[in-house]
Amino acid sequence: MSDYGTIIAPDTIRFERLLPGPIERVWSFLVDSDKRGQWLASGVMEPRAEARFALSFHHANLSPNIAPTPERFKAMENGATSQHRVLRAEPPRLLSFTWSAEAEVPSEVTFELEPEGDKVRLVLTHRRLPSGEMANTAGGWHTHLAILADKLAGRTPPSFWTLFEGIEAEYGRRLGAL
Repeated sequence: MSDYGTIIAPDTIRFERLLPGPIERVWSFLVDSDKRGQWLASGVMEPRAEARFALSFHHANLSPNIAPTPERFKAMENGATSQHRVLRAEPPRLLSFTWSAEAEVPSEVTFELEPEGDKVRLVLTHRRLPSGEMANTAGGWHTHLAILADKLAGRTPPSFWTLFEGIEAEYGRRLGAL
């Protein structure tokens, strides 16, 4: 299993991670606002199809290790909020929702969880990505998943922005202009 996401279709990327379990604990980090806010974004979510919810991103707050927000993301420095809609929820194994429901054709994120001994295999698939957003999206998910793994393992993650800048650049090299 590579840490890097895999392009499985021109508009789809998939990530796999083996995380400390049990599955109910990992599930809680997907659906509980406070726990999700430690690695991705906070926002109350009802895990049922058609439920609408907002995600509030505060990247600088994901680690006590602080780094300046890159200039191109200064508009997000004090946070950013986006709207989403649950497509499928099958606790504690599957969660799928729109990514940015305001878009004319929103992309879709699916988390699949499967126990493997005392660990949990998480498969994240992001579909229907707009043209030109693959490297940025891949870098974002890679960084957020690294922070999730650290949180579940009881480690202090690095600054989101420090990790993201290097990872996004690597995806840019690996994926070209996708």
